[in-house]
Amino acid sequence: MSKRPPLGATAVWQAVMEPAGHKCQCTGGLCGSQHSDTGRRCLNTSAHGRLLIAPADLTLSTVAAAAVPVEDLRAWCPSCHAKARNRQLANQRELERQTADEPLSLF
Repeated sequence: MSKRPPLGATAVWQAVMEPAGHKCQCTGGLCGSQHSDTGRRCLNTSAHGRLLIAPADLTLSTVAAAAVPVEDLRAWCPSCHAKARNRQLANQRELERQTADEPLSLF
């Protein structure tokens, strides 16, 4: 398993990856997969390829994501990250659509 951190932000990398066990932290349903055959957690590790570090809320802007405290960051494999981000963005758009469709109350 490759535990080599990327260039820069080594302390952040280690602070996220060590508690995660160098394993994707996607669990049951975040990306759309229930990961049911693996105890509801993705099995991808840094041995399978490079893992990403990102907040649990993948709808944050780049600036907001950069300000997330290290304890709120998660390890993601690229596949779970992309799928979870798409799901979260779709949910956000749906909420915005529903809010826009609600009639304004004057009372």
